[in-house]
Amino acid sequence: MLNVAVLVSGGGTNLQAIIDAIKAGSITNAQIKVVISNNKDAYALERAKAAGIKELCISPKDFEDRAKFNEALIDAIDKENIDLIVLAGFLVVIPEAMVKKYKNRIINIHPSLIPSFCGKGYYGLKVHEAALARGVKVTGATVHFVDEGTDTGPIIYQKAVEIKEGDTPEVLQRRVMEEAEWKLLPQAIDALANGRVKLG
Repeated sequence: MLNVAVLVSGGGTNLQAIIDAIKAGSITNAQIKVVISNNKDAYALERAKAAGIKELCISPKDFEDRAKFNEALIDAIDKENIDLIVLAGFLVVIPEAMVKKYKNRIINIHPSLIPSFCGKGYYGLKVHEAALARGVKVTGATVHFVDEGTDTGPIIYQKAVEIKEGDTPEVLQRRVMEEAEWKLLPQAIDALANGRVKLG
C-alpha cells in the first residue's frame, strides 16, 4: 500500500479528484495518509476533514525563518512513513533537502504541456493567461517528478486540451482541470502504486 501525502494551498479540486478515484477504485494500492496546506483557510483542508483524512497546516508565516519551516514540513512527512508526495497546487517552494530525501517520490501537476508555459512565475491563472496571449491552439496538463528545478523533472503523463474561440483564462483553467488534471493525477498515482511507473 502506497502511503501518500498531498500538499495543497487552495481549493483542493485535484485533492478531491484523488479522494474520489480512491473511493471509486480507479486508484488501487494507495491511501492518503495526510493532507498538508501552507494556508489555514485552504478549502482543501475541509475536503480532507470530510473524507476522514488527517490534515495539517504548516505555514512559513508561523516560523521565524524558512529553514525552520522546511524542517517542520519534512518532519511532518517523515512521521507518516510517506512513499509518495503529491503537489496539488502547492504554492510554496519545496525545500531542496526534501527533494533530495524523497528523490523521484515527489510528483507535481502543472496546467500546461511542459516545456511550454512553465518554470518560475508560471502558476495558476498566469499559465492560462500566457497561453491565450501567445495564441496557442492546444494546451493541457503535465504530471512530472519534482527535481531541484522548477517544472524541470522527468515527465510522467501529459494530456492535451483544445483552446476554443473566446476562451477566458478562467474558462480555460476549468477545462484543463476537468479534461486533463483531474484525470492525469489519479492515473499517475495508480501507475506509481502498481509499479507501472517506477518510484524512487
